[in-house]
Amino acid sequence: MWEAFISIFINILLFIYQIVGNFGVAIILFTLLIRLITHPLTVQQLKGASAMQDLQKNKRWIDIQAKYKNDKEKLAQEQMALYKELGISPFSSCLPTLIQFPIIIGLYQAVIQSLASTPIELFRLTKHVWGDFLNVGALIPLNSQFLWMDLSQPERLNLSFLPFGIPVLAIVVTVTTYFQSKMMSPTPAAGGQKDQGAMMASMMNIYMPLLMGWLAWSLASGLALYFLASNLIGILQYALLGKLNWRNLLPKKKEVTVKETKK
Repeated sequence: MWEAFISIFINILLFIYQIVGNFGVAIILFTLLIRLITHPLTVQQLKGASAMQDLQKNKRWIDIQAKYKNDKEKLAQEQMALYKELGISPFSSCLPTLIQFPIIIGLYQAVIQSLASTPIELFRLTKHVWGDFLNVGALIPLNSQFLWMDLSQPERLNLSFLPFGIPVLAIVVTVTTYFQSKMMSPTPAAGGQKDQGAMMASMMNIYMPLLMGWLAWSLASGLALYFLASNLIGILQYALLGKLNWRNLLPKKKEVTVKETKK
């Protein structure tokens, strides 16, 4: 099953490459295709995030938070019961991100296997390629160069005046992943306590950029290019739907209670 999944990715990538003649552009177009296919999940994520935001204003929700603020276990039970009653999934906003993982692994395998450089790797690749669908002789070996990158190797920008390479893609992937996760998160209600879904989303906003940045730094730059394209397309997608929360990027002001002193 997994091999069939990898084969589909390889053949789609090679088909796009056969049309455009550039493997970097093929990865970007493949990313756009994946985003279009998973668009219904994005819409579901939006609905879930909106429902969670509306829930913060629900009187029953506010009453539960106030009543069980000192009993975390009971608070969680009441919150989950209210979720079930209202038909809300607290983890719906994380679903598209989790679904990305098998796509990331599959794309990594597809990129590495497509950029076969040894006879053994070429032999393995031919087992995946659909000969009736692609002109294998004209495609292989692929040109792995895109801008300053070798897409089969981790990306580094080497400048003559620096003794080390700069991981440009890793930095940009980390920043855009953070921006994307923050701007796509619903604005929390002021003074509200975080529930399980909100805490999980908050943790994802911290750990996902670091994880994606580390993968972009350590693995083939073809995968990092996919991360960057996916982030930028995702931000554009949400912007076109009018659901970006730009305010989440601004530092939040802490409420300060000023006590008047008696003279």
